[in-house]
Parts: sequence; C-alpha cells; structure tokens
Amino acid sequence: MEQERAKSPRQQDYGYDLDRVYASLVGIRTGIADDAFTADILGTERSGNGVVIRDDGLVLTIGYLVTEAEQVWITDNFGRAVAGHVLGYDQETGFGLVQALGHLDLPALPLGDSDILEEGDPVILAGVGGAKGAIAAEVMTIREFAGYWEYLLDKAIFTAPAHPNWGGCGLIGPDGSLLGIGSLMVQQTTDQGAIDGNMVVPINLLKPILEQLTTFGRVEKPPRPWLGLFGTEIQDQVVVAALSENGPADEADIQVGDIVVAVDDARVKSLAEFFRHVWALGEAGVTVPLSLARDGEILSANVRSISRDTLLKSPALH
Repeated sequence: MEQERAKSPRQQDYGYDLDRVYASLVGIRTGIADDAFTADILGTERSGNGVVIRDDGLVLTIGYLVTEAEQVWITDNFGRAVAGHVLGYDQETGFGLVQALGHLDLPALPLGDSDILEEGDPVILAGVGGAKGAIAAEVMTIREFAGYWEYLLDKAIFTAPAHPNWGGCGLIGPDGSLLGIGSLMVQQTTDQGAIDGNMVVPINLLKPILEQLTTFGRVEKPPRPWLGLFGTEIQDQVVVAALSENGPADEADIQVGDIVVAVDDARVKSLAEFFRHVWALGEAGVTVPLSLARDGEILSANVRSISRDTLLKSPALH
C-alpha cells in the first residue's frame, strides 16, 4: 500500500485557533553522560518535542528524551532557548516532565479527556515549528501495547499518517486540548495493507500522577520488578531477543533465543501476559521463577528482580 502523505492542518477545518495551540509546543534537546545506563541504547544527545502544560513553564514530554539528562534546553517556535531541569519521570506511563529555569512566556495547553477518542476521529500531531511541525492525522485504533523494554499500556492510541518527529509531540483533540504525547513510530496493518503511524500515550494516564511527579519527581509507590529481558512475540511465543548486560536475567544465565514458557507456572503466550505475570509476583526485589525452552529442553531459572531506577542517574537537583 502506498503510504499516505502527511498534510498540514488547515485552520478552516478546526474550531479552535491553531496558532494558539502551536505556541504551546516546544523543542526539547538533552545531553546525557557517556556512562549513563541508557547512553548506549538511547544516545547521549537526544532531541524531540514537548508541550507546555502550566503557565510557570512546566513542559510535558516523552520520558526517553529526558531520562538521565544532565543538560536540558527548551526551544520555542522562534528559536529562543532557555535551560530546563528534569522534574520527573514515570517509567510505567513513559511521561517525562521538564521545568523551564527561565521565562518561557508561552501559553499552557489544557489537558483534555483522552477517553473520548474513538477510531476514525480527526486529530493533530504537533511538535515545535508552528504549522510546519504539525500534521493532520486520524485515530486508527486504541488498543493494548506491549513494549519489549518491559512496558505496557492498556489503551494506547495509534494514529496515522506518521509524524516524522514524533517523540514528545502533542496529540491535539477536536476541542484543541492535549490528549496524548507521541512515543513511537509503528507500522500498522489495515485492510489496504501496512502503513506507518504513531503510538501515543494517552493524557488521562498523567492526571492521577501529575502532583506526585511534580513534588517528588516520581510516583510514590513500590517499583515494579525489572528483569532486563527484552522479549519479542513470535507465533504466540515470547522469545528472548536481547539482555541488559549484567542485568538480573543476564545474571541468571538466560540466553538470547530462549523461549519464556511460563512465569511461576503461569503459561505466557504474549509480552503483555509475561509482564503482567511478573508484576503480579510483587515489587522490585522479588524472585521471578521462569520456565524456559532451550534446544528442545525445558529449563528453570530464578531471576532476582531489581528496580530499574537504581541503574539510572538522577537529576542533580529537584
């Protein structure tokens, strides 16, 4: 199928002021230390977008842009830049918060209700750059999403066509409010074939945790167990695709190519099932019993989980 070309939104198609919305979109640029845990995977220089959500310069973005960041710069549509500080990061949702350390003087975009979205709804995906940074899009589906990095959303929003600079861009709803934050480019299957689109984290996941993120920098609850096992789904099986070096799964002698058959005797056929069974065992530190298929044999491994937060560099101040 020929990929649909992204089109710029036209003001006459919307009942709100597009320029007013675009003014709330900013660029995010970060610098990360070479020895940071995520440096090899995500790089030491990252860039994307963010959305001003409070008049004092609080910016919402996607967490992988700001994880372990030592330097943060926020840029508006006119190229003006101010320094920022990583205020909070939540691994479960993937949201990151940046506080401007200077005056942005930009309007805040109100948070909408992402639960109102339905398949086929027209939306805008917008990043820094004004009209040039925005595309008209459509909600393709709303469904579960499991990410290989031990990440799970019950109701992720999938849109198309794809935004070329999707990381941290804002999903703008029919009333001009913020309904989500762009996370990934994904290929989606339709009746006409495969098309490129984006996965968006719904804004309603932010509302219950926003106060804690701004106050403590994290959500105050026990962290989930983390294994450092990157899985992929192949024909209703969870296959180990990679391991975090010296992570819990690596230390337990799990190997790339192993098939995860069960977690504590509960069989798994998908990444979502795998994650849910692991997390149901308790908080970080719990031992996770795994049954693995390797070379025609079933093996057992007891993985002592940890909190992923213990591996990450924290912001210098809060």
